[in-house]
Amino acid sequence: MPCIFVHDRNLPRQSVLDNATTWRDIDNMVDIQTDVLIVGGGLIGLTQGLALSSAGLRSVVVERQETDVLTTMTHDGRVSTISYGSAMMFRQIGVWDYMADHAEPIAEIRVADNGAPLFLHFDHREVGDRPFGFTVENRFIRQALYRALSLADGIQLIAPADLVDVDRGQNRARARLADGRTIEAALIVAADGRDSPLREAAGIRCLTWKYDQTAIVTTVSHDFSHGGIASELFLPSGPFALLPMQGNRSALIWTERSRDVAALLALNEEAFDAALMERAGEHWGRIWCDAPRWSYTLGLQNAERYFEDRLVLIGDAAHGMHPVAGQGLNLGLRDVAALAEVLTDCARLGLDLGGGEGLRRYQRWRRFDALKILIMTDGLVRLFSNDITPVRLARVLGLGLVNRIGPAKRYFERQAAAMAGDLPRLIRGQAL
Repeated sequence: MPCIFVHDRNLPRQSVLDNATTWRDIDNMVDIQTDVLIVGGGLIGLTQGLALSSAGLRSVVVERQETDVLTTMTHDGRVSTISYGSAMMFRQIGVWDYMADHAEPIAEIRVADNGAPLFLHFDHREVGDRPFGFTVENRFIRQALYRALSLADGIQLIAPADLVDVDRGQNRARARLADGRTIEAALIVAADGRDSPLREAAGIRCLTWKYDQTAIVTTVSHDFSHGGIASELFLPSGPFALLPMQGNRSALIWTERSRDVAALLALNEEAFDAALMERAGEHWGRIWCDAPRWSYTLGLQNAERYFEDRLVLIGDAAHGMHPVAGQGLNLGLRDVAALAEVLTDCARLGLDLGGGEGLRRYQRWRRFDALKILIMTDGLVRLFSNDITPVRLARVLGLGLVNRIGPAKRYFERQAAAMAGDLPRLIRGQAL
């Protein structure tokens, strides 16, 4: 995305215009008026637009990539875990029916430490008759979002388009696209990713931390059924997770020390599958990679604040974490649900959607939840990504102890399903 220039409302407005142009002229040049401008048309940005649409709020989503690229049905190995709470929100905003046939329920979760005899076992039947969540290929999530978008009212997608200029004024925000069109809204939502240009332009700093780990992400096939079980094995180099997909297939998130990843990715198919089998064991029978291999360097980040004048951050623009607990997308979807609820409440009270009162409420709500998850995932990485004997013994005993203590186990099971804490209405399956 090109550099975005944000104009401070306290500066003379003539400083951003040529001498022949007045701001009255600019007011007459606005092409699109809307309630909310969402920058970024990925999974989070589109979901935000649909959530607002379900409450009668208008939005425009600006996405730099071609829609044909985003909606391609070629299997590329990218998969997401959707918690039960996130699935309830997708159902409420009219998306779930379009992806349900491609979603594999997660009925059990097993966590072990490098072949130790004690392990942690979560069974969905211990907390109700619903699964912990679902595993869905990203291509099917995108397709479902676009199908819902085609039927929704009050949401407009502009793609491909580059945002080149933003003015966050006292009463409204105005953005200019590379093609010259202008969009005016009460609020701009930054859903533009971990390196968010909007966040950077607003001067919002981030706490950042880089792990010496890289995740290899792909999908695999195996001889035996996974039985709806999500498995996570903690190795000294990092977690090795297999998440159930439809058929005898699983999503693989294989974390390794960064210095070793290039060599693994360079292996031919036979050698890579052998390395995979060595780590996975024989629980699935023969196992082999059936998709392209992707790799992502891992880190942690959290924005020092989640809003600025007429600007709010959601998803990766606000926070990023290690995939050890599979909560990255779900945390962003809770941002979506909370922001939609806050803005809907503001609209009903006749308050300014881009005013500080509603955005402060959003920040209080979401930043605490994000910080809690960030601390939890960072702690897991630090605790398990080593092979010091006393530490390893303590964590193995800890897994076994939690597995035996009912209340503690129920707490972690509710967290896994994203059905604990102060949940937005959409996550609880309720209308806004």
